[in-house]
Amino acid sequence: MEENEAITDEAQAREIADDRRALPRGPGMVGIQFTPRRVLWALAFVVLSIAFLYIVLPRLVGLRDTWNRIRHGDPWWFAFAAGLEVLSFLSYIALFRAVFVRSTSRISWRVSYQITMAGVAATRLLASAGAGGVAVTVWALRRSGMGARVVASRMIAFMALLYGVYMATLVVDGLGLYLGVFPGRAPFAITIGPAIFGGVVILLVLGLSAMPWDVEAIVVRRTTDRTRSGRVMRRVAAAPAALTVGVKDALALIRSRDPLLLAAVGWWAFDIAVLWACFHAFGSAPPQAVIVMAYFVGMLGNVLPLPGGIGGVDGGMIGAFTAFGVNVELSIVAVLAYRAFSFWIPTVPGAVAYFQLRRTIHRWRHAETSQPTGAPAPA
Repeated sequence: MEENEAITDEAQAREIADDRRALPRGPGMVGIQFTPRRVLWALAFVVLSIAFLYIVLPRLVGLRDTWNRIRHGDPWWFAFAAGLEVLSFLSYIALFRAVFVRSTSRISWRVSYQITMAGVAATRLLASAGAGGVAVTVWALRRSGMGARVVASRMIAFMALLYGVYMATLVVDGLGLYLGVFPGRAPFAITIGPAIFGGVVILLVLGLSAMPWDVEAIVVRRTTDRTRSGRVMRRVAAAPAALTVGVKDALALIRSRDPLLLAAVGWWAFDIAVLWACFHAFGSAPPQAVIVMAYFVGMLGNVLPLPGGIGGVDGGMIGAFTAFGVNVELSIVAVLAYRAFSFWIPTVPGAVAYFQLRRTIHRWRHAETSQPTGAPAPA
């Protein structure tokens, strides 16, 4: 009996130690900090990017009156685009709640808004290929009282659902364009190429779901940390083990048929519709399948270590539209207008939400420290 209790206590102590290591250290979050120097560099890069995208690039292609053309866009289409962007972010918040808030929680819809919008601001301002938004989300969830392993698995499930739509669309749209199912030009490089990439990613992720739940525990039982090879094998097994749990969590959510999971489609669909509306604001839009493929090809620029993919996403989209035969002047003004709605406008409320989130977490910590001794901790 005493031996079993000792084993239980040891396991609990190890779990607590794992959670403490997962907690952010200091005022920053999960290794990414909003230091004054980092923020100044980000702002300087943003200013230079604006100057290049809206002044230099149009002059290079002979479009000298870009600002005039943007100002003379149809205001009704711009208003429609703004409404679509709001729906896109509402979908993002809904998906966040479907994945992370599954029972009684202190994370209300208001706090969900703060976490998601603060993550958007971090992604926009930090040159971390999207890791800034993940760091803010993990930090907030941990401070809400959610366990480190639960946060890790649900974060992976969230990303699997969101980018599963991305990869599936690359496959369907790329093959549909190339085979003539969807109208529009079909260059091999930006139809079949992205389709192959999306298919490979899907197969790799589904392959992870075939791995056993306890793959890390199996490696731990069969190796020892006294040897270098054993330590390496344990570290290597930790990553696929976390990915396996997250992917299986995502598949379990899909089987639950929660209607909020449709928000994963809504996030992308409404944002693509913003780009479609911006084309109509300046003239006619290319076929929908072309807009979808050019959009997702351009979004691969987010992988670059640039704040919010500035320059990479814009240039990728414009280049993709050019390859599809869309007028370059029209694609430039449409993409720049789209980026104003999807990137620049949400950044300001996102920065405000970050400071609101800090106050919310401060209230949580104050409530925890003011609890009487022996009182149960918040769920």
